[in-house]
Amino acid sequence: MIVVATGASGLLGRSVAERLRDAGHEVRALQRRPSGVSGVTDAIGSVTDAAAVAAALDGADAVVHMAAKVSLAGDPREFDRVNVDGTRIVLDAAQRAGVSRFVQVSSPSVAHAGSSLTGVGAEPAVPERARGDYARTKAKGELLALGRSSSDFPVIAVRPHLVWGPGDTQLVERIIDRARRGTLPLLNGGTALIDTTYIDNAASGIVAALDAAPRVAGRSFVVTNGEPRPVAELFAGICAAAGVPAPRWSVAAGLGKAAGSLVERLWAIRPGEDEPPMTRFLAEQLSTAHWFDQRETRAALDWAPAVSIDEGFERLAQYYGGHSLPTAAAR
Repeated sequence: MIVVATGASGLLGRSVAERLRDAGHEVRALQRRPSGVSGVTDAIGSVTDAAAVAAALDGADAVVHMAAKVSLAGDPREFDRVNVDGTRIVLDAAQRAGVSRFVQVSSPSVAHAGSSLTGVGAEPAVPERARGDYARTKAKGELLALGRSSSDFPVIAVRPHLVWGPGDTQLVERIIDRARRGTLPLLNGGTALIDTTYIDNAASGIVAALDAAPRVAGRSFVVTNGEPRPVAELFAGICAAAGVPAPRWSVAAGLGKAAGSLVERLWAIRPGEDEPPMTRFLAEQLSTAHWFDQRETRAALDWAPAVSIDEGFERLAQYYGGHSLPTAAAR
């Protein structure tokens, strides 16, 4: 097929584009800068530009929509412009182009209202209850996409959870940098049990969703490694791979949430160059359990993760054996 992958310049997007290419598809990558993926045709542009999207999708058979504004803070209008309006633009262009299947890459945060999620599946996306502008707008985008699903235009939503791996600047490098500087706390001792997804598994799950779309159209699926670990153990594994001390100081979750709310207000007045060190959403994520029953996902997508968490730590250690450690200044 001719597959258009939006947002293919990030860690997950590049990995998905590579897997689509290796599966024999002709891949077009639509994003604001070159994808850097060999054998993939770049279409430079934004998902908010209807003309650029239409040009990229001309003659396409399938779309994997990954482009999004991903941040803990920022102008709410920008989240809406990219994650909601951009999704609508891509959907409109896909239907006009006669695309035969559409994968909406979403997030488990669309169904997280601040309390623990333990052993659940893909709970309904509820924008009104979502925590923060990213989750709110991703929930709206997912509902938009699934609302378009039909026998002629099958749409499936995939929610990879906390994707990480070598070269990850969103999660891994921030954990390492802040742990090394002693500014990464454990909330309630880091005992909350959470699922994560190694990058190879997230990418293969999305490609499996593209294959499965016609038979499971209109549904959402959470994709994870299926190996929930305490936050402290995950932090320790990532830090050990980079050779830096793991965080050991603990803060009560209530204090972390209060501090996060304060930081959000300060960031709204004077944003920093990097992500805020804490937000209420982040404090909730670090102090409440969120892990998911993967049986339905694996059966529906005919998929299973190939790389375990421990093997992922080993690969991360190999990566940092040949790469310098991240710094806030480098980002």
